[in-house]
Amino acid sequence: MSAAEIKEIISFGGIGLLILAMALIQLSRKKLTGVISGIVSVIAYICLLIGGLIVLFIVVSGPTG
Repeated sequence: MSAAEIKEIISFGGIGLLILAMALIQLSRKKLTGVISGIVSVIAYICLLIGGLIVLFIVVSGPTG
């Protein structure tokens, strides 16, 4: 695999984490209550942070050839 393909797969992982975070936040706010809601929210925000950092790293690192 080339470096560009590896970066593409890593970026898909980052995008997947962002989508997971969105789903978990919606689940936490609309369906869950109490302590479980707080735990799911914390997990969602951690996924959001990690996914955002991955995408930011891939974008800032520039093109590969």
